[in-house]
Amino acid sequence: MAVSESQVDELIPRKELNTLSPGRAKRTTYGIGLLKGLRITMRHLLKPAITIQYPDEIDPLPARSRGIIALKEENCTVCMLCARECPDWCIYIEGHKEARESVAGKRAKKFNVLDRFAIDYALCMYCGICVEVCPYDALFWGQLDNYSEHDVTQLTHEMDQLKDWMYHVPPPEELEVGAMGPPVKPSPGASDAGEKAGS
Repeated sequence: MAVSESQVDELIPRKELNTLSPGRAKRTTYGIGLLKGLRITMRHLLKPAITIQYPDEIDPLPARSRGIIALKEENCTVCMLCARECPDWCIYIEGHKEARESVAGKRAKKFNVLDRFAIDYALCMYCGICVEVCPYDALFWGQLDNYSEHDVTQLTHEMDQLKDWMYHVPPPEELEVGAMGPPVKPSPGASDAGEKAGS
């Protein structure tokens, strides 16, 4: 079955037919991609630079940045929870037990005393698990990020250095409205005792 030229014109317009023929190739202008790329380059060339010269200029860190882990020694009870939960085993804790003096015939209570608390920052991956699991808020994130050393063995920071880094811990954020909860009501027995003492 032969197809006439009028039927071909109905099915495929002449412009598309010319592009489909193998003898004719589509003409393109060379260098358009290069000009588009140079246009983008010129656009960015005229904008001000966003980089900073690090040793001379120091950009402030974000509020929740993870720089260092600081230790508040008086809160630490040597429970070893942070060292057990650390996936890298980079926290070293040593302590001993001491007994308090007995009072009025009661037996002396024992408590833990912290002897050594060290973090090896060559192993630490800054995951923050130790800060989160500490039940007594003895570990905090601080905003210090330039504590590099020339020797990798010097990256184990002892308790004195970790205590000094508490100055780099930002103050806690203010609570949201209504986060305080309802006021605590005194127990009925406490108010009766206060009235008897006042009379």
